[in-house]
Amino acid sequence: MASKGRECSIANALGVVGERWSLLALREIFFGNRRFDEIARNTGASRDILTTRLKTLVAAGVLAKIQYEQHPPRYEYALTESGRALQPILLNLMEWGDRYATSEEPPTAWRHTCGAEFHPRTTCDHCGEPLGPDELSPIRVGRVR
Repeated sequence: MASKGRECSIANALGVVGERWSLLALREIFFGNRRFDEIARNTGASRDILTTRLKTLVAAGVLAKIQYEQHPPRYEYALTESGRALQPILLNLMEWGDRYATSEEPPTAWRHTCGAEFHPRTTCDHCGEPLGPDELSPIRVGRVR
């Protein structure tokens, strides 16, 4: 039976990456940890759950599975164009977590190539102004199924 609700790109995206272990695996790959054992160690995910999540991300085209050793066969994971496009989302989620869900000093900070500490910001493509809390309105609203 089909679920009821609004047709929504957020729901579609969550169907691919909206699970804790998927996002943490992507975090590790963004940090440069591309091999299964590194990802498992740094996320704390069980091997069977991590295997399932990585297969889902590969099937969705977010990651590519690349063989780096033949005997025995061993693989690592690389971000595809789709996977690299998730970087701003993960950075914004981390920034939100630093601000609202982490009581101590944030565990990770990012430095831009200019030398300054990096904090993500959403701006308008047209005017370049940063997004304020009440400055958006939908121009199309998806249909309710």
